[in-house]
Amino acid sequence: MIQREHYIEQVRPFYESDLIKIITGIRRCGKSVIMEQIIKEISQKTENIIYLNFEDKKVSANITNAEALISYVEENKKEGKGYLFFDEIQTLDGWQDACKTLRLYDYSVFITGSNSKLLSGEFTKELSGRYVAFRVRTFVYKEIAEYAQELGKEVSVTDYLVWGGFPKRFEFDSSEAQSRYLNDLDDTIVINDLIGRYDIRKESLFRSLVNYVLRSNSRIFSANSIRDYIKQEHTECSVNTIMKYLGYLEEAYIIDAVKPYSLKTKKELSYYSKIYNADVCFNSIRCMNNRFDLTHNLENIVYNELLYMGYTVYVYNNSGKEIDFLAVKDNKQYYVQVAYSVAEDKAYQREFDAFKNIDNLSQKIIITNDDIDYSTSVVKHIKLKDFLVMEHL
Repeated sequence: MIQREHYIEQVRPFYESDLIKIITGIRRCGKSVIMEQIIKEISQKTENIIYLNFEDKKVSANITNAEALISYVEENKKEGKGYLFFDEIQTLDGWQDACKTLRLYDYSVFITGSNSKLLSGEFTKELSGRYVAFRVRTFVYKEIAEYAQELGKEVSVTDYLVWGGFPKRFEFDSSEAQSRYLNDLDDTIVINDLIGRYDIRKESLFRSLVNYVLRSNSRIFSANSIRDYIKQEHTECSVNTIMKYLGYLEEAYIIDAVKPYSLKTKKELSYYSKIYNADVCFNSIRCMNNRFDLTHNLENIVYNELLYMGYTVYVYNNSGKEIDFLAVKDNKQYYVQVAYSVAEDKAYQREFDAFKNIDNLSQKIIITNDDIDYSTSVVKHIKLKDFLVMEHL
């Protein structure tokens, strides 16, 4: 597995800190591998390391609460500063209390989890200023290319647009094996995990919502519009239920709901959101007859890549015309429009018109899968294949 230095370099300055290091992200995105790579670095200077994976039954069956975890650490520690690594700790009852206690002693605590509740509620309120969080995502294209080289393979941009960046899929040689892996992963982390975790009783309704939302990525939704669609199949469907189920998907890092932003009102517009999938495979495995939604997947890919580059991303409302992204970093703003192609006149006009009334002093960018450069005097065109290897805009 490649060294995921992009994330490790963010954690490294905190190795010796008493702050709890929280590494979060969707399941199977590579959090455990990053933790193992951090352990490998720290093990070069000390053996006083304890690692526990709470997805391992041998661990979860014997360490069932905070007291048991603290006792285990005390019984197995060595002299001097200790380094504690707890993988998928959110499954442990009272994990918050254990972490709050252990950080008070001579321990550096690292935890991973695949639920955003790690960063919400009472735990973070009580630990205000005493933790630091890092969000890990599935592979971006630069990481895919590096891992493919390590495996002696080639992965095309189109493959990325269809099947995304879950790291383990690249270990399988055939497309059939990759598809089976991704379908099984979807069943586990999107459906079964959430139904069990939240004790969802309306399972059919939940599955309908999940399928609709994940195959409709990179689109603007309101809870009302989703309810209106779902009610075609389920007569009993309230806005509150829709909001609750969408919240579950966000908490598990399966989707991001991005609020549109308007400079005119100087605020986020709270009544609707644009939803992006954590990985575009969630769209593609729901497509029939290989009719993949490359247009919306491309926009979703650009969203994920911009986040990886460190940009804060909004959907921008330009006086009623949507610009896909307002990307902000280091006090610089970039207006970014995304299209699969602008080769046809109608598409060219539509995409470039989105920038109307935007100050020409602002940076305006369009990203497409075209090979021809369509840059103008005021809009920079970036080819997708070039964008995917860029470190910044």
